Amino acid sequence: MTVATEAPPPSGSGTATRPRAAGRRTGPSGGWREAAAHQLFLVPVAAVFIVLFVIPLGQTFYWSLTDFTGYSDDFAFVGLENYRTILSDPSMTAGLTFTLLFAVGTTVLTTVIAIPLAVALNQRLYGRNLARSLFFFPAIPSMAVLGLVWGYILSPLGSGVLNSVLDSTLGLGPVPWLSDSTLAKFSVIMVGVWGGAGWHAVLYLAYLQSIPHEYYEVATIDGASGRQRFFHITLPLLMPAMVISQFLLMTNGLKVFDLPYTLTNGGPGFATQTITQSIIVSGVGQGQYGIASALAVLFTIAVAALAFSQLLISRRIERRVL
Repeated sequence: MTVATEAPPPSGSGTATRPRAAGRRTGPSGGWREAAAHQLFLVPVAAVFIVLFVIPLGQTFYWSLTDFTGYSDDFAFVGLENYRTILSDPSMTAGLTFTLLFAVGTTVLTTVIAIPLAVALNQRLYGRNLARSLFFFPAIPSMAVLGLVWGYILSPLGSGVLNSVLDSTLGLGPVPWLSDSTLAKFSVIMVGVWGGAGWHAVLYLAYLQSIPHEYYEVATIDGASGRQRFFHITLPLLMPAMVISQFLLMTNGLKVFDLPYTLTNGGPGFATQTITQSIIVSGVGQGQYGIASALAVLFTIAVAALAFSQLLISRRIERRVL
């Protein structure tokens, strides 16, 4: 006797495709509603971005093409004249040059100092918590306060703290720390590094404590030296922290104003004048809103280009290392 068996329905039959057909009827509707709900959360962010960034930037660009003084609505359209004035003014170009030098210098030096400092503070040492607090302390006061304090320490007179120590210990005469153009630039950058190295070391320290200790144990068993463990384990796993740290250093360095202003007042001459000081003092302070707006537009373009280049390079290095 032959036993009849029921063969499974073919893949193209209605029985097999009916559930998928129902899914297709409900899937797009549910997916559209979910996507719309997600996009709805971006509306407040987009509104804030437009109100606080796009509109002011557009208005600033419009003012940069006029001779607006800020005191009267009677202004004329001058085209690119403000931009030509900026590029031909040595104080404006000096401010842009030193701002870029300060941002790049503090970013590189702080990173070079903060990473080894974080590695040292991550060791089991007596008084480790006290040492962490002492290195973090310079980041607590504002840069304006640090500029005033270090202005007294680096005074180019013989009564300056540092010059007094050098005279009593080494017999050196007064060193023009803040009255020589090169030394003034170096002094401003070093004070910026001194104020930020501890904070970024603590940032790197937080990432170091998240690295599993087993990695180092295995590397030690395999005979890896301390240098090899640092460059092949510690440094690659710190790349996400380096991206964050360098982005913060670069953006803060580009918009710096208080430290050079209180330490050197932009001097000697225009050696340590920053772009923000030029916008505030030479532009807004003298009623030249058109020139200040043009300077702000150029500064925004430079900041955007540097930030984008930095993130692009950092991401490429991170992908290559990891």
